[in-house]
Amino acid sequence: MKLLLKLLAVLGVLLFGLLLYITFSHQPEEFPERSESAARLQSGPWTVASVEERFVDRSRPTQANGDFAGAGQRELAGGVWYPVEAEVGASPLLVFTHGFTSMHRNGAYLAEHLASHGFVVVAVDYPLTHMGAPGGPMVEDVVNQPGDVSFLIDTLLGRSAVAGNALTGKIDAQRIGVFGISLGGLTSTLVAYHPRWRDQRIGAALSIAGPADFFTSEFFTTADLPFMMLAGDLDVLVPYATNAAPIPAKVPGAELVTIAGGAHTAFSGGVRWLRMMDNTDALGCYSVKRAIENDDPNNWIDLLGSEDEGIDYSVESQLCKVDPLPKAMNVLRQQMITQVVVRAFFERHLAADAARRREATQYLSGVMARELPEVSYRRSVPKVPVPPTPDEEERNLSDGERAIINALMD
Repeated sequence: MKLLLKLLAVLGVLLFGLLLYITFSHQPEEFPERSESAARLQSGPWTVASVEERFVDRSRPTQANGDFAGAGQRELAGGVWYPVEAEVGASPLLVFTHGFTSMHRNGAYLAEHLASHGFVVVAVDYPLTHMGAPGGPMVEDVVNQPGDVSFLIDTLLGRSAVAGNALTGKIDAQRIGVFGISLGGLTSTLVAYHPRWRDQRIGAALSIAGPADFFTSEFFTTADLPFMMLAGDLDVLVPYATNAAPIPAKVPGAELVTIAGGAHTAFSGGVRWLRMMDNTDALGCYSVKRAIENDDPNNWIDLLGSEDEGIDYSVESQLCKVDPLPKAMNVLRQQMITQVVVRAFFERHLAADAARRREATQYLSGVMARELPEVSYRRSVPKVPVPPTPDEEERNLSDGERAIINALMD
């Protein structure tokens, strides 16, 4: 017994030492001192509360999966982050969607940051695509997740509209956005644009390293709303060249933010403790390949819709074909960049205050790339040119913004 206790004590010391090593080593390079990027990375002025709960949609079933017989409802366990103070007023609602074999807590670092700046954020584990899904993660269930997003929007708007709830009066039904990582980015794209599944209440959508190679430009003609793709150029699960890079050519007015040296899995909050790895996509590839086993990674694309709806069936999967993996940037540095980009995008398009919208626009189109050398920003020309307002003409435009406006006016 004494020997066992000694061994446990030694193991405890070793684990504590490992924790200290991970905590204090491999620290990221900080943003430039007194820069706008450094200021934007700070928590906002509002106190954040979070509530964990289980949402149940009894109107839609969960399909059978492996040894899981299915269910007559869809259960979504997760949480809501929101600013506490009443002075915030009605806030934009954002729905976050996790990636395949991931979970909602991997987006908590974004939810907490956004809530401190006046957003209400909901994130859940989707029934069959999260890490612990009954029967194992099932990628095909992504086609049901746009309906889950709409259900969450319905539920939270309902809570905001009734008295006696923690969310009473806290959500503005006219300012709703969606974002997600990987398969969650795909879900956000589907619920924003799909001709049958889109939710018209959504006013802005952001895909973080989401698959998009099987979408043609026709797919994006069903809706006209702000859309951003945020991606790393070293992504080996959802390769940058075939998924993110073509977005400006496919989507009028779309924004593309590229992180040089960014990996796919590094966007997930859950890998921050693995930052000593040269490239966390090694873990991501193992997890995804194990879940799909010997299946063709693209054998479910026909479930997304028809060719007439903008789905390209000819696309071949490039999942994890890079070997050896290149050395990626520091995971924490990539997540720092992700925080400021996601916040700026939603402030640009959903903030009630015009000054916040202007500042976010200037930051994305000019300031960000000057302060963060590994980040680049590109925006395609909108489908319908809109002349600048007098207010826009008077403000101090960045070179990037002025170029965009000049292109629109030519």
